[in-house]
Amino acid sequence: MTKQFKTLDDFLGTHFIYTYDNGWEYEWYAKNDHTADYRIHGGMVAGRWVTDQKADILMLTEGVYKVSWTEPTGTDVALDFMPNENKMHGTIFFPKWVEEHPEITVTYQNEHIDLMEESREKYETYPKLVVPEMAKITYMGDAGQNNEDVISEAPYQGMPDDIRNGKYFNENYQRINK
Repeated sequence: MTKQFKTLDDFLGTHFIYTYDNGWEYEWYAKNDHTADYRIHGGMVAGRWVTDQKADILMLTEGVYKVSWTEPTGTDVALDFMPNENKMHGTIFFPKWVEEHPEITVTYQNEHIDLMEESREKYETYPKLVVPEMAKITYMGDAGQNNEDVISEAPYQGMPDDIRNGKYFNENYQRINK
């Protein structure tokens, strides 16, 4: 994708894969102006995936976007995308319980909201593990808004490479192998 990002509409509907400087690899989709979907391919919660996460999504200035949300786990996330430079910055604020029991969150969160909320109440929240990292955007795709095929299955080994190499989506940005 070689588009120049200028407006919020340019950002919405974009599918990203990025790798943080610490090596963690994430996949994130600006589903619409208030919702994000994502999969986690590397790091302490690799294997986790979420759809329809309510988020605050806005343009800070031309080509620079801020996204923030709080998960049912109690994890807070703040992302700054600079797609024209293939860069982003993310800060993740993990509650102590997620740091100590990440395996609880490694699932399709939408089917386990009760477990996330129960764990948030059962285990310690503070001190939070704060992970601020720069990242390199390694893939951008124009999926269009509200495309349910973008994040629609659990992450698997090699998925980011399949996406980057054109083996996951067809020309209409629909999954090839359903």
